[in-house]
Amino acid sequence: MSIKIKVKKKFTSRSQRVKSAELHPTEPWMLTSLYDGNVYIWNTETKKVLKSVLVSDLPVRDAKFVPRKNWFITASDDTNIRVFNYNTAEKVAEFSAHRDYIRSLAVHTSRPFLLSCADDGAIRLWDWEKKWACTQTFRGHVHLVMQVTFNPKDYNQFASASMDKSVKIWQLGSAQPNFSLRHDLGVNCLAYYPGGDKPYIVSGCDGGAVKVWDYQTKSCIQTLLGHAKDVYAVEFHPSMPLILSGASDGTVRMWHASTFKMVALLNFDMGRVWSLAVHKVSNNVAIGFDDGSMLIKLGREEPAISMDMSGKIVWAHHSELQQANVKTLQGQEVKDGEKLELAVKDMGSCEIYPQTIAHSPNGRFMSVCGDGEYTIYTAVALRNKAYGSAHEFVWSSDSSVYATRGGNSLITIYRNFKSHKTFKPNTEADGIFGGPLLGVRSSNCLTFYNWDTTELIRRIEITPTQIYWSEGEDLLTLVSDNSFFILKYNSKAVERFTDNKDATTEDGIEDAFEVMAEFKDKLCTGLWVGDCFIFTNSLNRLNYCIGEEIVTISHLDRLMYLLRYIPKDNRLYLGDKELNIVSFSLLVSVLEYQTAVTRRDFDAADKILPAIPREHRNRVAHFLEKQGFKSQALSVSLDLDHKFELALQLEDLTTAHAVAKQQGAPLKWKQLSDLALKTSQLDLALECLHASQDFGGLLLLATSIGNRAMLDGVELAAAAAGQTNVAFTANFVLGRCDKCLQILLDTNRLPEAALFARTYVPSQVPRVVSLWRERLSTIHRRLGAAIASPAETENMFPEMLQSLKTERFLASQGQTMNANTPASRSKYLQGNKNRNPVEEMLIAEASGTFSYNPGTHSHIEDGDDGHKGGDKGSKSEVEAEDRPVEAAGPIRNENPAKVSTSTSGETDGEATSHVNSSPSQIPTVETNVTEKSLSDINDPVALDEPKENSHDMSLEKSLTLEEELTRDLEGVDLDDFDMDGFELDSDELLED
Repeated sequence: MSIKIKVKKKFTSRSQRVKSAELHPTEPWMLTSLYDGNVYIWNTETKKVLKSVLVSDLPVRDAKFVPRKNWFITASDDTNIRVFNYNTAEKVAEFSAHRDYIRSLAVHTSRPFLLSCADDGAIRLWDWEKKWACTQTFRGHVHLVMQVTFNPKDYNQFASASMDKSVKIWQLGSAQPNFSLRHDLGVNCLAYYPGGDKPYIVSGCDGGAVKVWDYQTKSCIQTLLGHAKDVYAVEFHPSMPLILSGASDGTVRMWHASTFKMVALLNFDMGRVWSLAVHKVSNNVAIGFDDGSMLIKLGREEPAISMDMSGKIVWAHHSELQQANVKTLQGQEVKDGEKLELAVKDMGSCEIYPQTIAHSPNGRFMSVCGDGEYTIYTAVALRNKAYGSAHEFVWSSDSSVYATRGGNSLITIYRNFKSHKTFKPNTEADGIFGGPLLGVRSSNCLTFYNWDTTELIRRIEITPTQIYWSEGEDLLTLVSDNSFFILKYNSKAVERFTDNKDATTEDGIEDAFEVMAEFKDKLCTGLWVGDCFIFTNSLNRLNYCIGEEIVTISHLDRLMYLLRYIPKDNRLYLGDKELNIVSFSLLVSVLEYQTAVTRRDFDAADKILPAIPREHRNRVAHFLEKQGFKSQALSVSLDLDHKFELALQLEDLTTAHAVAKQQGAPLKWKQLSDLALKTSQLDLALECLHASQDFGGLLLLATSIGNRAMLDGVELAAAAAGQTNVAFTANFVLGRCDKCLQILLDTNRLPEAALFARTYVPSQVPRVVSLWRERLSTIHRRLGAAIASPAETENMFPEMLQSLKTERFLASQGQTMNANTPASRSKYLQGNKNRNPVEEMLIAEASGTFSYNPGTHSHIEDGDDGHKGGDKGSKSEVEAEDRPVEAAGPIRNENPAKVSTSTSGETDGEATSHVNSSPSQIPTVETNVTEKSLSDINDPVALDEPKENSHDMSLEKSLTLEEELTRDLEGVDLDDFDMDGFELDSDELLED
């Protein structure tokens, strides 16, 4: 039995001599160790270096991946073993392992064991969970030990190859070898057969011989001769019946694992071959040469497997055909993505190595193609119906018709197993495709032919790798390397032009195909279910597309191949390269509904909807949303989160409110409040803001509609919830400066409290400054003393008296003003930004409508807090003390020069321009306070003299800032400060 393997170079890297090559089991990575001491990790897809590590100045003879630890381990001629993290390139461990060059490493599959062998003749076992302790040394070879490898069927057993002309089989825990296999010359390499059906070992030795051993009978089964020089690398292919060998003659030879005949000879002209590595799942093979490394692909990645409409699966295991039936699982619970436990039955063996298996459309026959030959069997009894030579075999949509592609681009069409037509296309054919039309691919185009007449239907400038036809034969998918196209086939147009051949062009019938959609995705396998195209892509996603919409069914953990969809089971079946079968649920009703929606056939969609189970309604709703039918998606969806999102998009406040009440999530209430405000639904917005505890939003709403009672409630709720910023703002808007000040004090914001009091509540400045000083004194005793207080240094606050008078004036004015003025009358009131309260006070005082009794602010004289001592003023003043200070604006005389000094109540034009001319804007307040002239108010003599220990900071003897700081902070050592919680540098501290 012959075998023909197609070899494709995927990646080549030119470098120094590559002593070993290794493939990662799950990532597209190749690990190479070089004679110059470097180790590289290559991404074989991007063809770029991921990691580069200089391990040693001496050769690195072997390197292995340890995927479960994210490591790679190296062995070099400096007798050291090193362990690196391959994600970070960080060295994890390094230790001296042997007394001479280390030749080979082997990693145990499940246990924390590493085997090493060296030129000192020893084999050592290392345990990385015991800090890389050497747990056992195996001695028995009398020369260099070239390679060690574990038995994949028994990981307590391993084999070693040595230049003492022997292969020895060892057991972990035993110091002596089980037995030896003798060569005539030194043995350089060996490998175990990975399958469970043959107890084989292959070994390569000096002189070019390759031997195949049965380690159970301890006999040499076959000696493979062909290499002209020493063989340095041998491997069994895990999925194909191949033995690979590489030698110093620069060739890689492939041998049939059953007949032991040479299948292929590869010479890449890159020098001696030092290493071979095969991937356990894919058909990739890594090769290390004198001049670099290479990755090649052997044959097809897709396994030879097929499934008919009844659920019967047939696959090829090497040359054996086996079958299983998913019908045996009826009544059992099957979970999506789980391996199906199927009963496998042997059908028989093939005379060829199967590379493709395909059932006929009706399922009665199946074709097996490989090694340049094809055979047609009956699907049940495996009886031979026809055979012949062909590179490719395809079925028509009629099970009695099929075509083959032979040598020299000759295409033969068969009907009822007899040759019907033979033709040769105008361009060289390198691929054919079945279906309603016969597709022929050349180097630059795809041509469709009629099966009966072989007449040209249409030529398309594309070179697809695969074509999939729908069951209705009106849709097809053309798959290229990095994209795929959905086309519509117009059979009626083809029939019209067939009768009128003069209307066709040299490229065929122009209206035969119409491009429906193009998708930029690398497709692996696909199939049609109705108008729905299901496919797997290079990212291991299982998707389907309807129209131009792609829906993901599942994320796969490995590369899977689509087999068939069984409508009766509502399940989609897939298989992998290792012939594991899995399935996923996919309802026909869902696909039909989505197909009707894409066709805009809503009547049909409404009829199908009741047949869709409730657990699949959400998938339908998401599909409708992506199609732009959000109102229909809202009515279909059962997912509350999805319904809420759709309701917000549609501004359906009723549905959104119902969902928010049902779930009670603060975020949903917040989103609904934003929409309610946007649509002016203020009552709903108020409810949502309360439910979401959005005090900022409540503050905005209350101030926007001018609702004082609501603002009171916001202030109380915010204070109770600890939202001091909102509580402060609410009190400030309400004019409650005393409460604002108290909030600053309660939150220990003493500097801000002092500044706020100086601006709005000057009567509270001494008390706040006293608290501020106390706090600073806990940091340093002299730091608090640097803060000036109006009660002690009145000459530093020349406008303080005016501020106190203005505060009292505003309080008395607030006593007579309507505190509940509606927002509708705001346009008749003068805004705070246009007012100067100091000017208003001076004008009122000059006109006699206001007088000030300094006794009510006795803190200027005795440092009290302003609430004790002194005579009480008029009744209005006494009552005003119990009222909050109205925040009319900062209490500060910003332009005192513009105020008239007349005591008759008349003012000049400039002064009156700062207040409203209407008498109602400055109400008259009768007081019993004795009037004083403006000159007396501004006379500095009226202020208390500074205390003896206070600094002389009068205006006549003012000091510079530098002199002032030098005197105040003399002797202060910053190291004495308790600066925990402070991030001020020395300069900022001095400025403060």
